[in-house]
Amino acid sequence: MDMESSPKHNVEEMKSAEIIAKEVSPKHNVKEIEEKKEEEMKSVDIEEFSRKPVVEIEDMMEDNEEEEMESIDIHEEEGDKIVTMDEIMSVDSDDDDSESSAESNNEITKAREESVDDRSGISHHSSPDTNSSTSSAWTEKAAAIKNFVRVKSEVAVHTLIRRLSGKLSVDNAAHGTRDDEVKSVDSPKTEGKSMWNPLSYLKMMQNDDDSVDREEDVALEPVVMKGRIILYTRLGCEECRECRLFLHEKRLRYVEINIDIYPSRKLELEKICGGDVVPKVFFNEELVGSFKELKGLEESGELEEKIKHLIEEAPPRDAPLPPFSGEDDASSKGPVDELALIVLKMKPCVVKDRFYKMRRFKNCFLGSEAVDFLSADQSLERDGAVEVARKLASQLFFQHVLEENLFEDGNHLYRFLDDDPVVSSQCHNIPRGIIDLKPRPIVEIASRLRLVYRAILEAYTSPDGKHVDYRSIHGSEEFARYLRIIQELHRVELEDMQREEKLAFFINLYNMMAIHSILVWGHPAGTFDRTKMFMDFKYVIGGNTYSLSAIQNGILRGNQRPMFNPMKPFGAKDKRSKVALPYAEPLTHFALVCGTRSGPPLRCFTPGDIDKELMEAARDFLRCGGLIVDLNDKFAYINQIFNWYGVDFGNSEVEVLKHASTFLEPQFSEALLDCLVDTQFKLVYQKYDWRLNN
Repeated sequence: MDMESSPKHNVEEMKSAEIIAKEVSPKHNVKEIEEKKEEEMKSVDIEEFSRKPVVEIEDMMEDNEEEEMESIDIHEEEGDKIVTMDEIMSVDSDDDDSESSAESNNEITKAREESVDDRSGISHHSSPDTNSSTSSAWTEKAAAIKNFVRVKSEVAVHTLIRRLSGKLSVDNAAHGTRDDEVKSVDSPKTEGKSMWNPLSYLKMMQNDDDSVDREEDVALEPVVMKGRIILYTRLGCEECRECRLFLHEKRLRYVEINIDIYPSRKLELEKICGGDVVPKVFFNEELVGSFKELKGLEESGELEEKIKHLIEEAPPRDAPLPPFSGEDDASSKGPVDELALIVLKMKPCVVKDRFYKMRRFKNCFLGSEAVDFLSADQSLERDGAVEVARKLASQLFFQHVLEENLFEDGNHLYRFLDDDPVVSSQCHNIPRGIIDLKPRPIVEIASRLRLVYRAILEAYTSPDGKHVDYRSIHGSEEFARYLRIIQELHRVELEDMQREEKLAFFINLYNMMAIHSILVWGHPAGTFDRTKMFMDFKYVIGGNTYSLSAIQNGILRGNQRPMFNPMKPFGAKDKRSKVALPYAEPLTHFALVCGTRSGPPLRCFTPGDIDKELMEAARDFLRCGGLIVDLNDKFAYINQIFNWYGVDFGNSEVEVLKHASTFLEPQFSEALLDCLVDTQFKLVYQKYDWRLNN
């Protein structure tokens, strides 16, 4: 067909697809065609035509929802005008114009020729087949319009969700672009097709960073071997740290046995080596030696041969074994709690769902039923049974559903701690069932927790504490022991702890709790996920639930309001307010780590040196980029922590700078304080990097 005579050149104005569909739809000329055919062909049965349905555009769209078209020609019979889909969508989308090609123009021209032939056929000898083909063409065109809108909507909704969750900002930060910059993506084309597919763009957006991460993971993947490497270490050993780094550089996976965590392995090491000097490295059953011996093997070239042997040979029976679950763990040892044995028998007999004060409470029991059970089980008078029940409540086995009293004989409802809906759904340290051992003092539990925490930091973090190997922590025996220790916290007494003990315990617990939440839920990608992590990931400690926010703002900051929240963590009647410190401890902000890159490095804190260690943490954080000051331009670049929690450091920006300057180098600190006397500094807060510190 000659391009000069193409109806496309006669288009005077653009019409919407809906108007054109109404003008050209076969619905308007079916009746006229049927009357004409009755006059010419009276022998044809009229019912054959009456059975032909009138095609509605909406029905066509539903029946052909899965069909896709590359370009659409919409024909107008009156005036022989043709409007393409590209022309219809050109007002809303400039991308479609760039997707045209010579090959697609040939297809459009061919389609136009066929459409003109179809129209000429209708005018000369209209038939049921012609009507059917016209209806089919309009069905495909209508379905293509619907699919086009659907695909565009998917891209828009996906982009919106990524912006709300913060994912798009993280992606753009990784690429060095801003949120308002549009990423240009070449449209994928295949042979014989010129269609732009928005789904491929969506897939590219999702997989851009994933492909980079996969390449990095492949490069750092450890060597696969049948053998086993055992590394004996102890806490605070510098040569042990060097040995770990050496094995990491060689991409050799090893099992670490810390003899301070596993005392029985110290005796094993003495039998094998004649002493307890560490580090000691074993390749299967062969004793390689210390870090110096490893370096010597590398220089002589023998290390590669030993690694090849590890890859091919499995460890024999006489090789040192990895620590087994629960080895040398005091969590499963101790005197039996007789009250816990009573609860184990009582719980299945009295617990069920009940109504109380126009409300429905699940898994609870009446005070009178508890007294009846204790009277029968322990052969006690009713008054004696009430005393036993109060003793159980004071030991935090159960509590009133509305916290109205400790225990009363009557129609009051009580609930066991592990049956509380908040505890069972949000607390991640509740044991499975009742622990039948007597609860240990909180000071002893804190000491064991500190020992395991220190072992995890030395084995699975970088030397500066800024990077964490979460994957190795998740499968380690040290982390499994930590999970067993925190199960002992649900019935401990916290009110008698001293200030130094509270600071060290809750700081160490906060940092391990953040690691635990990342291992369970993953690193939060946006604001909503971060809020869930800080507010909904909880431990039950001393019969009460504590989230990360409750520990930071309620305990360590002396029950101060968290940022962007008008309410204090603990109310006036909240039992947890008795545990809170009397005033805010601002230096704790340089010790709390929530798994971000802008946060301080991880370290372990002890009650005896807590104030000294907090001063060191603040000094290291501010001197390593937390505060940057230009005395010539009167400019200060400071971490966002001082913006979010500025009230803990001072009532104005000048007071905040004075507080922060005390942790800088003495000479620089004096110069800054002299400038602050008569000079106004411009204070700019650093952008916080929420990416994972892995």
